Amino acid sequence: MRLLLSLLCTTPIAAPALADIAVVSNEGRQTLVEGVQTVVPSPKPDTVMVLDLAGAQPKLLFTVEAPGSAVGPPFSVAVSPDEKFALVTAPMKLDPADATKQTADNRISVIDIAQKKVVQTTTAGKSPAGVSFNKQGDLALVANRGDGTLSVFSFAGGQLTPVNVLKIGDEKSQPSHVAIAGDGKSALVTRDGDHFISVLAIDGTNVKVTDRTLRSGIRPYSIDIAPQGDVAIVGDLGSNSGDNNTVSVIDLKNGPAHVVSSVTVGQTPEGLKLSPDGKLLAVAINNGSNLSPKSPFYVDHGLLQIYRRDGTKLTKITEAPTARWTQGVAWSANGKMLIVQSMLDKMLQPFAFDGKKLKALTVMQLETGSAAIRTAH
Repeated sequence: MRLLLSLLCTTPIAAPALADIAVVSNEGRQTLVEGVQTVVPSPKPDTVMVLDLAGAQPKLLFTVEAPGSAVGPPFSVAVSPDEKFALVTAPMKLDPADATKQTADNRISVIDIAQKKVVQTTTAGKSPAGVSFNKQGDLALVANRGDGTLSVFSFAGGQLTPVNVLKIGDEKSQPSHVAIAGDGKSALVTRDGDHFISVLAIDGTNVKVTDRTLRSGIRPYSIDIAPQGDVAIVGDLGSNSGDNNTVSVIDLKNGPAHVVSSVTVGQTPEGLKLSPDGKLLAVAINNGSNLSPKSPFYVDHGLLQIYRRDGTKLTKITEAPTARWTQGVAWSANGKMLIVQSMLDKMLQPFAFDGKKLKALTVMQLETGSAAIRTAH
């Protein structure tokens, strides 16, 4: 898979341990036509890029082919805590019976970052989407959007081993992402099909669905837990019909997990991520850029918004325009740089952040849409 010449000229190097890397999944099958997700003729292969974020500008380390998808939240990649491995899920694939359509996939790829290759391909449930490691790196959970389940895997030596499959909801519940708390004892699963958030209890590889469910807003989708373990932030995707949508704050410290507040952010908050220190929140918003240009709610750009977090309170600091059909967002380890993805304009957009303002850096133009992004922190 070729990128622009400037990226091809980057000398691939092995990523050292804790090098502040980002893993990016790019999907080549679809675009938007009048706001409708449409399979492109002769699609290019899906790829995974590994970037070094330690410098002033993201640096490409290497690219490998591995199946992915823009269907589902942009947390469909996970990086092991030691940055040695990455997991990439494939919710959808081309329909072998009709090349103009997509159908459910079930694959998960394990990428060895030092070896720069896929070392295992295994399966989860139907349309596996959001995936997360625990802090110890020996447990991985996968939300399966297509059949209402959660796959539980142990992880060792670069290999996933299936442990259990849990029923989260019915087939229409669409479990989207699973976020594991820092102490490894609990997790939250968003269900954008029936608007619930499930609470899991974890003891080693023994994972159970509790009786506790939450409601944050319409279609809870991306979710992240602060490193302090006191709150989770969830993006409420909404109906994609022009309405402004919300991100919601879940209190994990004071009594059973419960939603305490919501902030209106704009149309369709596709991706979000708390900063490594948990003090800031980045939200990647479609802003109407994924709608038909004929829609009265169409806007020709997405948005990146930054919020300060004080306990359970979110206060907006700044925002900047981004490319269209915005997907995920990731922070560098020092919190001074962010990267935002665009599916429609096929690019990665880095921004410098000085605590007050965002400054656009040099765009990384791709040959396919960029669908998911994750770091180890």
